[in-house]
Amino acid sequence: MDRNTICALTDKVAARMQHLGNVTGLQEECPISIIRMDTWEWAQGVGLYGLYAYYRETGKTEIRDFLIAWFEDNIRRGLPEKNVNTMCPMLTLSFLAAETGREDFLSLCREWAQWVMEEMPRTEDRGLQHVVSGAANDGQLWDDTLFMTVLFLARAGKLFGREDYLAESVRQFLVHIKYLTDRKTGLWFHGWTFQGHHHFAEALWARGNCWYTAGVVDYLDIVEDLDAGVKWFLLDALKAQAAALERLQHEGGMWHTLLDDPDSYVETSGTAGFAYGILKAVRLGYLEPRFLTVGKKAALAVIQEIGEDGTVGQVSYGTGMGATLDDYRRIPLCPMTYGQALPVLMLTEVLKLEPEPKQQV
Repeated sequence: MDRNTICALTDKVAARMQHLGNVTGLQEECPISIIRMDTWEWAQGVGLYGLYAYYRETGKTEIRDFLIAWFEDNIRRGLPEKNVNTMCPMLTLSFLAAETGREDFLSLCREWAQWVMEEMPRTEDRGLQHVVSGAANDGQLWDDTLFMTVLFLARAGKLFGREDYLAESVRQFLVHIKYLTDRKTGLWFHGWTFQGHHHFAEALWARGNCWYTAGVVDYLDIVEDLDAGVKWFLLDALKAQAAALERLQHEGGMWHTLLDDPDSYVETSGTAGFAYGILKAVRLGYLEPRFLTVGKKAALAVIQEIGEDGTVGQVSYGTGMGATLDDYRRIPLCPMTYGQALPVLMLTEVLKLEPEPKQQV
C-alpha cells in the first residue's frame, strides 16, 4: 500500500467514527453511551485521541476543527462526573489546550488533573481504583486505567510543570505492572482486587492487554526524560508481552479476544492496538526488528476488516470485569468509536513505514 492509499483508507475510518451511532441497536450497559460519538466517555476519548494523532501526522485542519467543536459542544451541555473512564477525553484536550492556548481548555485540564491527584479513590499500594460511571469497583485495579487516566496525568504534569503529577504517573505504571502481570506468560490479567486478593477470572483479555502495548510507547513520548531505570523496567514489561503476542498471533494476523483461548473469537480493536504499539516500538528501537513482521501481519488483518463505508468490523463491545472466561467469550460485536480509533492510530504508524513522495524539481 502506498502512502496515498493509506491516507484515503484512514480518512474513511476517521470520517465514519465522527458520525458513528448505535447502528446495531445494541442495548448498552454503560449509563453513558460508549457507541455514539457525541457523548463524553472513555470510548469517545480513545476516538478523539486517534483523530488527534492523525491530524498531527497529516496536518488536516478539518480534523482539528472537529475536535475543538466536539469539546465545545460537550462543555456547553455539561460534563459527566469525574472517574477513570470519563478522564480519557482529557488527554486529547491537553494537546488542544497547548496548541490553542485557550484558557477554558487549560482550566479544565488543571481541574481534572488535580482531582486525580487529590480526590480519585485509591486502592492498597495507592493504585488508582478503577471507578467508572455507575460503579465504584472498590479495591480494584484494571489494566484499562493506564490508558484512560494515567496518560493524561503525565501530560498534565508536562503541560503545567508538575513533577508530582509525573511521579504519580510513574507510580501508577509500576503498581499496575506489579499486580496485573501474569508471570507465566508476560501478558496482563484484566484486573486485580484487594478484596479477596485474586485476578477475577484470570482473563488474558486482548483489548485490555493492548492498552499497555499502545499506551506505554505513547507514555514514553509524553514524559520524554523518564529515569532510565524506570524506562528499562517499562520496556521489559513490553518485551515480555510482545514475545507472548508473537507466539499467540492467529495465522490470519489477528489475536483472539482471550489471547490464550483459540476457541474465542478474533477481535479487531485489540489487534489494532497491538499493531500500533508493536510497529511504533520497533520504529523507536524498543523492540527487535523481527517484530516488524508481527506488526505488519496484524495491520493487514485489521485493514481486511474495514468496510467500504469505513466501518471497522469484528469489534467487541465495552467489556467490564468478567467473573468467568465465558463472560468474555459472550461479549457482542458492534461498531465502536474505539474500534475506529485504534485502527486510525495503527494506520498513522503504518504511514511512517511509507516514505513521503519526493518533490519533483
